[in-house]
Amino acid sequence: MRIADAQPQEGSTKRGRRVGRGIAAGQGASCGFGMRGQKSRSGRPTRPGFEGGQTPLYRRLPKLKGFPLVNHKEFTIINLDDIEGLTANSEVTMASLLEAGILTQNDGPLKVLGGGELKIALTVKAAAFTKSAKAAIVAAGGTCEVV
Repeated sequence: MRIADAQPQEGSTKRGRRVGRGIAAGQGASCGFGMRGQKSRSGRPTRPGFEGGQTPLYRRLPKLKGFPLVNHKEFTIINLDDIEGLTANSEVTMASLLEAGILTQNDGPLKVLGGGELKIALTVKAAAFTKSAKAAIVAAGGTCEVV
């Protein structure tokens, strides 16, 4: 079978509407497009994106490098070198970091970033971890817990 042999299923297609062939054919004279106006003319559809003279959507949108996220999540971020000074095998949470003075304010859920090195084992409880941070904590003998 070739692509040229492919035909639609029997009865699945209708023949095209023959317009402008007299009043008896049902679509004579104005061919169902009405008397006058933009939509009755030949070559009649307006260009894609035309909104009747209103500034179209593609011109109303900002031409900047991206759009702000609708449900943007704000995290309190901390790097590994910031928690390096804590005692070994201690539990790192948002409350413990605020208590220790490492963080000064709570800007949302805690996210641990992989900046710096970690040589002590810690139990870190946070809302999110970067891949490098998680790998470094596990390599140092600690554990990562997503809260």
